[in-house]
Amino acid sequence: MEKNNVKVTFGGNPVTLLGKEIKVGDSAPDFTVINNDLKPVKMSDYDGKVKVLSIFPSVDTPVCAAQNRMFNKKAAELENTAILAISNDLPFAQKRFCGAEGIDKVVTLSDHKDVDFGKKYGFLIDELRLLARGVVILDKSNKVHYVEYVSEIGDEPDYDKALEALKEL
Repeated sequence: MEKNNVKVTFGGNPVTLLGKEIKVGDSAPDFTVINNDLKPVKMSDYDGKVKVLSIFPSVDTPVCAAQNRMFNKKAAELENTAILAISNDLPFAQKRFCGAEGIDKVVTLSDHKDVDFGKKYGFLIDELRLLARGVVILDKSNKVHYVEYVSEIGDEPDYDKALEALKEL
């Protein structure tokens, strides 16, 4: 599998991202992940909506929890927008987390089975088989309008920049 050129660190140590780097202006490739009921879900299931792909390593870390809480709060203010939170966590852990945290606007999706999303968008960490942290924003026709690969996986994304990109759609 191809390595991409995005430079990120995890705990200060460089990691290797596999898959094709996604860029602003790209047509976003469809991908298949698993929902909390263990059913396959495709990005194309959300066609006709603006999509925020909120990508993170694991719901069981404070930064990932903060990222999901932030997008859940902001999602309540958005119309015709799907917030898809994607990690390699098992669907059971995602469901438990959402129930415990009252996350009800964000759709948590697991890429653990086939890492289809991670490979197609270049977020798969080779050394850990986790996803790097980031945000990708797609318009209703799946054109990429914003991409952030967070340079240190332990840091939160730039919510302000992501929300600015969303307001433009």
